[in-house]
Amino acid sequence: MSNDAVESLRSVFNSGVSRKLEWRLTKLEALRTMLTERTAEFTEALHQDLRKHPDEAWMTEIGFVCTEISHTVKNLRRWLEPERASVPVSLLPASAQIVNDPLGVVLVIAPWNYPVQLALVPVLGALAAGNTVLLKPSELAPATSAVLAEWLPKYLGDAVAVLEGGVPETTELLKERFDHIFYTGNGQVARIVMTAAAQHLTPVTLELGGKSPVYLDESVDLRAAAQRIAWGKYLNAGQTCVAPDYVLGTEKVLDRLAAILPKAINSLFRGDPRNSDDYGRIINERHFERLERLLEGAELVTGGECDATENYLAPTVLRAEAESPVMQQEIFGPLLPLVTVRDEQDAIRFINERDKPLALYVFTERKQSKQNFIENTSSGALCFGVPAAHLLVPGLPFGGVGPSGMGAYHGKHSLETFSHRKAVFDKPLKPDTMKLIYPPFNALKHQVVTKVIAPAG
Repeated sequence: MSNDAVESLRSVFNSGVSRKLEWRLTKLEALRTMLTERTAEFTEALHQDLRKHPDEAWMTEIGFVCTEISHTVKNLRRWLEPERASVPVSLLPASAQIVNDPLGVVLVIAPWNYPVQLALVPVLGALAAGNTVLLKPSELAPATSAVLAEWLPKYLGDAVAVLEGGVPETTELLKERFDHIFYTGNGQVARIVMTAAAQHLTPVTLELGGKSPVYLDESVDLRAAAQRIAWGKYLNAGQTCVAPDYVLGTEKVLDRLAAILPKAINSLFRGDPRNSDDYGRIINERHFERLERLLEGAELVTGGECDATENYLAPTVLRAEAESPVMQQEIFGPLLPLVTVRDEQDAIRFINERDKPLALYVFTERKQSKQNFIENTSSGALCFGVPAAHLLVPGLPFGGVGPSGMGAYHGKHSLETFSHRKAVFDKPLKPDTMKLIYPPFNALKHQVVTKVIAPAG
């Protein structure tokens, strides 16, 4: 089946229809129409899979994609204009430009934690660039996967195909030749994707994760900081790739924060997260048990309540050391370790000794401290004063560095990811200035070559 789907998509691409601006805009509008007409079905699916509140589903999934579509539709014509490049005087008369060329058939492998947003934002970027797309939704979010499989082909026609299934289906799919593979998930599977892509020399974009740190100092309003940290951490029950993974601070700052965070959590979930419609659940039993094990022997500040019958894990804050089990892997759940450091420089050292994170969050009012983190740390994104909100800025690239990812997307950056920036050079045959560098060489040509074409020094 996967071979038939790929060949059908390739046939559409090879027809040349997807290169037309009108085709691209029509597909983007159709995608927006699907989301607005089928909002109720997507909202219900997200509730079934992750128990997302309808407002959270709109903000972080459905509405998020609609905003990205609007931004792309508004700017696509301008983004596609050829970019002029200057020509050295030695090659004049001539012109040079860069054009965005579609790649072909794109494979998007989506995750389960934001199964609408993280599937459709890459899809819309690939369509905007003039490609056709095969989408593989996550089998761990089966309700959302089913809705995507039902409605995407009906609204987008032969521009998109959806292939459902688990590991066996994905393994077979990766044997096919694609022109780009876009994968969102974990590093272990990313290595499998890269290995498969290497067989066809297919370029890849990897949106991974890692442990995104928070650092805060005594210069900030700790109550306001605690509220924002709690919001970013416990959104989607902590199952967010850019969620704050752990908090660094001096002993004095963390002691104060530990006293404030329970109140911030209570304000978000009206005192009882378990009975709050605003708080989600862990995706499945396997992930619940993994998180439960990380709690064994932990020094709890607040939370820790578990109920396996509904995969409920309370918003939890705990004390941890660098060697603690909870610090050895990306948490991807509602556990927030507080880790003591001596000072700002010690925090930077701590961060730099580990894999480069997808995001780094710093809470400080000191300009010099902000500059210190800008200059002396490396991360996919660096945000001051708020976690996760940088995803809402369409003009910012979203992506990791090193183990947290490869490549970036959103807005114009999606167009660049799913296009080849093709160099176009045009030099008329007359006047033929090239004869100045043709053999046989002589004294005049020596002067042209050494003084004009490739001057020394």
